[in-house]
Amino acid sequence: MLFDTHVHLNADQFKEDASEVIERANAEGVSHMVVVGFDTETIKGAIKLAETYEFIYAAVGWHPVDAIDMTDADLEWIEELASHPKVVAIGEMGLDYHWDKSPKDVQKEVFRKQIRLAKKVNMPIIIHDREAHQDIVTILKEENAEEVGGIMHCFGGSLEIAKQCMDMNFYISFGGPVTFKNAKKPKEVAKEIPLDRLLIETDCPFLAPHPYRGKRNEPAYVKLIAEQIAELKEVSYEQLSKQTMENAKKLFSIS
Repeated sequence: MLFDTHVHLNADQFKEDASEVIERANAEGVSHMVVVGFDTETIKGAIKLAETYEFIYAAVGWHPVDAIDMTDADLEWIEELASHPKVVAIGEMGLDYHWDKSPKDVQKEVFRKQIRLAKKVNMPIIIHDREAHQDIVTILKEENAEEVGGIMHCFGGSLEIAKQCMDMNFYISFGGPVTFKNAKKPKEVAKEIPLDRLLIETDCPFLAPHPYRGKRNEPAYVKLIAEQIAELKEVSYEQLSKQTMENAKKLFSIS
């Protein structure tokens, strides 16, 4: 059985066929998923899906690209939702230096506020890191984020950055890019991450793995990511699936 720790089934790309997409995932052995909400609409969608399906859980947070839009009321709402029985993490949150909608100082402030909130409600955090590796690590250290730990989602940093994150109680999660033929760094890093610190995800509908690259991603494809990482680490697919399932359940406090 597989645990896809990061899906966006609440995205517009799944408006017409979410139930069929979920059925396909189940047929491929995906038994657990976390739907991630990152603004008002997607948070509502994540909660709705988690309430509809027993095996779907929700994460609630605010995306760094939209940090400039987040209000104190939004933060209070996220805190309220943290007590929902199907909410298992705060996020995704972090820094994104690729897009320039939200100034860096605003992103950093919103990131810090969400880490503090996660510590207040004692929940793990899901980190979005795009072209901001060192600033992410610095803020996690300064805010003592190791108290709650969490996930470095769709990790694209170096092994050195990964080690610093693991030292702070974070799991390293890999998505579709680890299957890309030219993706040398993700493959090298995935190979070195200890099994008990590893997670898998699709980040669907984005970043579909090979051979679906460029098409809409969906949770069923997490199997391809698991197969690739098992091959890189020279362990069986069964062992990789079992360990990543145990890791996710432990992190999200799912019995």
